[in-house]
Amino acid sequence: MNSHCVGESDGLTFCLARPEDYDDVMAISQDIYGGNDYLPHRYHSWMTEPGRVVIIARRDGKLVALESGLVVDGGETVIVEGLRVCPNERGRGLAGVIQKFVDGYIKKVYPNVKTKRLTRGDDPGPEKLRKFTLLARRAILSLLGNSEDFNSFVSGLKEKLDPSDGSNSSRPLVPIKDFDALKALLLDSDLSSRLQLPGGAIIQDWEPLKLMESNLHILAKRNLTWFVDGSCAKPLFMSLHTPPYPIPFNGGSLRFNIDLYGTDTSLAKKALIAHLDSAKSEIQGIVVVHIYMHKAIWEDLKQFCVGHDTVKQFYWDYWEQLLLEREL
Repeated sequence: MNSHCVGESDGLTFCLARPEDYDDVMAISQDIYGGNDYLPHRYHSWMTEPGRVVIIARRDGKLVALESGLVVDGGETVIVEGLRVCPNERGRGLAGVIQKFVDGYIKKVYPNVKTKRLTRGDDPGPEKLRKFTLLARRAILSLLGNSEDFNSFVSGLKEKLDPSDGSNSSRPLVPIKDFDALKALLLDSDLSSRLQLPGGAIIQDWEPLKLMESNLHILAKRNLTWFVDGSCAKPLFMSLHTPPYPIPFNGGSLRFNIDLYGTDTSLAKKALIAHLDSAKSEIQGIVVVHIYMHKAIWEDLKQFCVGHDTVKQFYWDYWEQLLLEREL
């Protein structure tokens, strides 16, 4: 075996992924997530990310599968993501084989890891769910439009804001740019219950991170934009967005993820406007916006976004992000 290869099983050779494997990985990634695949953009940064393991599987020299794990929570949890199998191998149990190998490899290299955590955008059904603890379900609203149309879309949203809409409509949303201020906010012991955080975690671009200091340093490296209910020392709402990044959809588009935390509809509307406003200089061409939120505010936010000529709801009418966990 080559020095970067770390094991063999079931006729497969497992290796640590390298930058030069990129084209082979892209070759098995056609139509992943309906063109919303983050891996073409993230792959090279994954190669150097601290605590990140990326495993590829080859059969007779051909790359057939990939899975990645990021060790978080001070070394006690691995977030698994990126799983993919080449089209002609799907449905043959290969996903389970690479998952089992990656679990064992993570446990060997990071012996303090006790928990495996993941998110997924489909409901795998009761049989598969029995293997995990379902920590949370979040609602997702997806929008699609051209960048030049988002200015008028946001202007229309601002016109729809009703000053009498809810008791918290006068609360200001303020940006958080200072790490110490963010740290004080996120390490507040009752933030999770106050904002009804999913599984007590922040989920950023599908990666669930518990509220602990070691994870804040992970978040601090990601150039995120944060807004918070600024009316008091105990905020009722918080939101963040990940910088827009390219995806394969429709021959080349941008993906823009916005995460909303809290259940106040009027603050959610303000937050959506604030994030779209703050990112307008970063978007061009076709833009897919995914907005993740508590289920209680999805319908109101959906109705809030209806009515524009060209920025429309995209993907399924209603879909969910599931947060799952089990012992490793």
